[in-house]
Amino acid sequence: MEGEEERVELQFRVYDGTDICHNNYAASTTIATLKERLVAEWPRDKSVIPKSVNDVKLIYAGKVMENSKALADSRITFGDLPGGVITMHVVVQPSISKKKTEKQEEMPKKNVCRCTIL
Repeated sequence: MEGEEERVELQFRVYDGTDICHNNYAASTTIATLKERLVAEWPRDKSVIPKSVNDVKLIYAGKVMENSKALADSRITFGDLPGGVITMHVVVQPSISKKKTEKQEEMPKKNVCRCTIL
C-alpha cells in the first residue's frame, strides 16, 4: 500500500542466549532509538545490566550498527523472510568510569632504576 512505511520484526539476543524486546519496528527507526528501548526494557534478572545507551552495542550480520543510522540505512533485509524475525545480537560493554582513570592519574609515579650488565 502506498504511504504505509515498511516494517521489520526484530528480536534482540543477549549474551546468555535469551531473546528480548521482540516487536515490529518501522524502517525509519534509528539504532539509537532501539538502544534506548533496550535499556528501558532490559530484564532486571540479568547479571549484566546496561546503565546507558552508550553501554549497548547492536550487531547485525557481523557488523556493529551505528547510532545515527535508521534500520533502512543499515542494510537490514526487509521482506526477505515473510513472517520471519530478524535477530540482532546485543553486547553490553560498560564504559570505564572517569573516577577510576582520575585516581590512576593522581597516583605518584615511582622512579624505577634499570641496569643492564653486559
